[in-house]
Amino acid sequence: MEIIKNFVDNIHNEAYKDLYLSPVIDAGTYVFPGGRREESLDGSWNFSVDMYDNCLRAKWFLEEKTNLEGQMVPLDYGFDDWEEIPVPAVWNLVKPEYFYYEGPAVYSRRFLFDRKAEGHVFLRFGAISYEARIFLNGIFLGVHRGGSTPFCVEVTTHLKEENRLIVIADNTRRQDQVPSENTDWFLYGGIYRSVSLFCVPDIYIKDMKVHLKDWEKKRVCVSMSLGGTSHFKGGEAVFSIPELNLEETVFVGTDGTAEMVFEVDSLSLWNLDSPKLYDVVLTYRLHGTILDRVKDRIGFRSLKTKGNEILLNGKTVFLRGVCLHEESEEHGKAVTKEDIRQAFSKAREMNCNFIRLAHYPHTEWVSQLADEEGFLLWEEIPVYWWIDFANEKTLVDAKNQLTELITRDYNRASVIIWSVGNENPDTDERYHFMRELAQTARACDESRFISAACLVDAVNLRIADRLEEHLDVIGFNEYYGWYDPDYEKLITILEDSKPDKPVVISEFGADGYLSTSQAGNQVRGSEEEQKEIYEKQVELFKKTSYIQGTVPWILFDYRTPKRLGAYQKGYNIKGLVSADRKREKPAFSVMKKFYEEVMIHEQTD
Repeated sequence: MEIIKNFVDNIHNEAYKDLYLSPVIDAGTYVFPGGRREESLDGSWNFSVDMYDNCLRAKWFLEEKTNLEGQMVPLDYGFDDWEEIPVPAVWNLVKPEYFYYEGPAVYSRRFLFDRKAEGHVFLRFGAISYEARIFLNGIFLGVHRGGSTPFCVEVTTHLKEENRLIVIADNTRRQDQVPSENTDWFLYGGIYRSVSLFCVPDIYIKDMKVHLKDWEKKRVCVSMSLGGTSHFKGGEAVFSIPELNLEETVFVGTDGTAEMVFEVDSLSLWNLDSPKLYDVVLTYRLHGTILDRVKDRIGFRSLKTKGNEILLNGKTVFLRGVCLHEESEEHGKAVTKEDIRQAFSKAREMNCNFIRLAHYPHTEWVSQLADEEGFLLWEEIPVYWWIDFANEKTLVDAKNQLTELITRDYNRASVIIWSVGNENPDTDERYHFMRELAQTARACDESRFISAACLVDAVNLRIADRLEEHLDVIGFNEYYGWYDPDYEKLITILEDSKPDKPVVISEFGADGYLSTSQAGNQVRGSEEEQKEIYEKQVELFKKTSYIQGTVPWILFDYRTPKRLGAYQKGYNIKGLVSADRKREKPAFSVMKKFYEEVMIHEQTD
């Protein structure tokens, strides 16, 4: 083999990323955070775009200031001298020149850890878009893929009194990622959800899952698993609901897991009108000594389907919905609790009880606030349009994102649907891919519905998708009156389809531009035309008994580089409310009236 004597690694090695493919940070490393004291690492971080990926190529994270001969070398970086930007935030809105930037960027911050680490110490990231590589004190801790789900990485053995944390965030679009290269939303970049540090004991509660198993008997199921079990010596798990003076105890198995099922006669169920939540506590103890404890705030409710009906606590419910992207004009994808409450308020004004969180996992604040306010949620991962369905690596990525989402939000009463895809073509490769996802969701959580937003069989004009046999609720995206102006096709589809499961119209709508044209010279895509399309759609929905929910696209106008028409100007303008969230379009009133009629009908049944 020829030895290349003038090879310079940081400029000649195009396989430089091979050093950073593992360890992989995935759902298996996640630690339940409920009730733990966390030290926030939010605030100002040093930042620089790194479009040539030099932090990895040249190993800047090592902060080597001398060569092998001990001589000082020039540096092409200056972590502490870089500009400061806030975390959490998207870099696109920090400076105009970053607005359309896609690629690697480097975040750096120093922090002190001035106490002895007893047990384990973890870093928790709420989300980083899309691919994240984490370095602490020059040590590569691992890579996480998936731009919308949380992850944890252990840092116990790498902590010092003074620490340097470096995160390389890379939102480059790639064919083998989930989502792939082609989407219809703005691909924000950065560390856009919170970062924190927390400690757990040697043996700790890694996961706690709680759900109502039988609403009639009010039978509650609790499962837990331990981490750090190399030191495992037995013990017991104690689950309590202080408000009800309830306490249940079970021995932990030799594998560090436990499950208990018990009846709670005095339990009040969570429902839309009265979203009752209970503080719950799970304790792990050994020989009477408490070793770890976690807490959560949980609602108990039951979900079932009966033919075409959706049942919440045994009663039929019609999903009066609307779609929502995770975006505000001011904060981009780094939405605040106030942004979420504002969206909920507008949805409530439209008489909604259901929100589809499109097209990726939104912040955990959404499900927490929905639990409090009594909204039902559809949550999904971005298996969107066309992705590399034949690629095993892509499937692993999608499964992990789905598992991370379910693990995070399992205890949220508001979440009723896990969706495994949106508008994917019914090919063999796609069928096998999404069947695997449906099976993964079922294995992780048997207490919720599984769905997907499917396209119609445009040849035979009926609701048909091979994936249906693996779904509990059929999602149906259709834009008749807009992309296809022929309403007769929709009439045929709704009349000729004979689904044996509930159907939710998971998307419909049209552009809604504020036109200044005179009557009779209506602009295509005007608010007036949008209103007419909604009126025709609603009339058809009223006549179709198997439709158990409608979810118009979308609540607010939002940014997307895909929409560059004269009236769009970089926005999808199908919103029922303007992007600044201030002006309701006429179609908003159409849906508000329709949902009011549904509510009156439900009350008289």
